[in-house]
Amino acid sequence: MESVAQAVSRLRELAAAEPLATLAQRFAAAGHELALVGGPVRDAFLGRDVHDLDLATSARPDDIIRIIRPVVDAHWDIGRDFGTIGARIGDDTVEITTYRADEYDPSSRKPEVAFGDTLEGDLLRRDFTINALALRIPQLELVDPTGGFDHLVAGLLVTPTTPERSFGDDPLRMLRGVRFAAQLGVTIDEAALQAMTAMRGRLEIISAERIRDELVKLLATASPRRGLELLVATGLADYVLPELPALRLEIDEHAHHKDVYEHSLTVLEQAIDLEKARGEKDAPADTILRLAALLHDIGKPATRKIEPNGAVTFHHHDVVGAKMAKKRLTALRFDKETITAVARLIELHLRFFGYADAPWTDSGVRRYVRDAGPVLERLHILTRADVTTRNKRKASRLKNAYDELEQRITELAEQEELAAIRPDLDGEQIMAILGLRPGPEVGAAYRYLLEVRLDEGPLAADVAEQRLRDWWSARGDDSR
Repeated sequence: MESVAQAVSRLRELAAAEPLATLAQRFAAAGHELALVGGPVRDAFLGRDVHDLDLATSARPDDIIRIIRPVVDAHWDIGRDFGTIGARIGDDTVEITTYRADEYDPSSRKPEVAFGDTLEGDLLRRDFTINALALRIPQLELVDPTGGFDHLVAGLLVTPTTPERSFGDDPLRMLRGVRFAAQLGVTIDEAALQAMTAMRGRLEIISAERIRDELVKLLATASPRRGLELLVATGLADYVLPELPALRLEIDEHAHHKDVYEHSLTVLEQAIDLEKARGEKDAPADTILRLAALLHDIGKPATRKIEPNGAVTFHHHDVVGAKMAKKRLTALRFDKETITAVARLIELHLRFFGYADAPWTDSGVRRYVRDAGPVLERLHILTRADVTTRNKRKASRLKNAYDELEQRITELAEQEELAAIRPDLDGEQIMAILGLRPGPEVGAAYRYLLEVRLDEGPLAADVAEQRLRDWWSARGDDSR
């Protein structure tokens, strides 16, 4: 947390620099107010980098365009109906929004847009007091009508009005609050926390896309665990990821097993640490990896079985979990690439552990790489993160075994094209050698040669041709 003097100094520098200095002068000359609002002001006090430039003004959308047009490189009005005009000035992007005084219909997620006349009134309708801070420019006057600065100092997340009214106006604010708790390390006010629990069903009127976007933002934080725990504790998870609270399996005195819920959160934390250690500096959060880490065991509740000897098993939870993840992510309107990749990682997350105690053959390595395909690097991270045992000897053994597997993959990749394993003969060559036309027989021959390639590695063209002829001959006339 910055001191007031440090924060004000940062804000003064920001306001004195471009593009804010020019914009402030132009709005003032046109007789309109302009203020830097919300996140940028909050982040200046928190000592965080300021990225977004969100501005509020007394000017209406047509006036905003008229004022900024001469000095911007481009502008767009995709949010015009809500009073928002976007613009690009050099390397900076700004959003300028007319003061708002919206009214909400409890049965709808969309507000009745109404423009306001005062900055203070605009700030009162925002989600939390720490986001209801503003800096008037060019006057450099800090505006804080809801005590947001004091709440920021106290690390407390409070709504500007009653939480019931705030969350009733926009239920998505409940998810935003959970995200801020993880992202900023603040504590949610008790009244707001109780309202989240009581009003969680209001999320039903929020679109799947908006819920998905908030989930992605939460997972992108440096430490999402706190937010995920709040989702479960308040019951909000029932409307976002119901599979998550379902991981809290009942543990009885005769069937001890790991707490799958706690295990999953730990795997996510370890995956994030490995993602940062193995990735490029300042790389964006890997949503696919983080979703897979969080959801990798969601098939366990459906496959849980207590054996006669009291042992607990979860046979095929990888396959079941992959199907469940695909269904949930589809419902949340994730894109096809993300859904496919997450499901594939969950399906493969146990593959290594079945061979951890035995030497990997070249064939096994090739198949591991082939099956992982484009998610291989993520599979490396997920598999390593999935080791949460407190037995140091076991953890060390598994780490060394995976180190060896990765080394084997590297060595084979230097000798062969592991990233794109194909048969030694393509479809055209197969048809020419066997005198075939396009059809199922060509596909069968291709698959046979691919299996040979996986088992034995690259073959010379003449050797591959002879193997193909021998296979074809062995099929016999009845199979053709």
